Amino acid sequence: MKTIVLIRHAKSSWDHDVSDLNRPLSKRGFTDANLVSKAFKSYGFSPDAIYSSPANRAITTCSIFMENLNFSKDLLTIDHKIYDFGGNQVRRFLKSLNEGLQKVVIFGHNHAFTSLVNSFGDLDIDNLPTSGLVMIDFNVNHWQDIGQGETKLYLKPKDFK
Repeated sequence: MKTIVLIRHAKSSWDHDVSDLNRPLSKRGFTDANLVSKAFKSYGFSPDAIYSSPANRAITTCSIFMENLNFSKDLLTIDHKIYDFGGNQVRRFLKSLNEGLQKVVIFGHNHAFTSLVNSFGDLDIDNLPTSGLVMIDFNVNHWQDIGQGETKLYLKPKDFK
């Protein structure tokens, strides 16, 4: 059994004259990431590894989740392949994960994550919102074999406001 948790970065701020990679979170982004991460804590999920896009907004969202869930910083790897908006790079990344890993969390971007949620999971969504979280289980032993899985959890900020 393999499990992925896809988390779209929290709402970013457009109030700063910075590159896309350096865009920070907005106040709402901090609030929403805290809401979803604290709700996710009740599920007792324990990942084997955590991956994030190098984008500031993704790393900051990841940090909020890791702190609220008491995840060890040793689990985190920043990977440029996750800075993907279409989904093919992230799909290849997932299929190449170390076989010793069973449960992974990935922080990244749309439209890649909505596309992956819809192609991997059995729940069809129009748009994974910022700070949205989806957990998908795959009844396979090898990451290269992940395909159609079962959506086990879908959390979004508006569920907790």
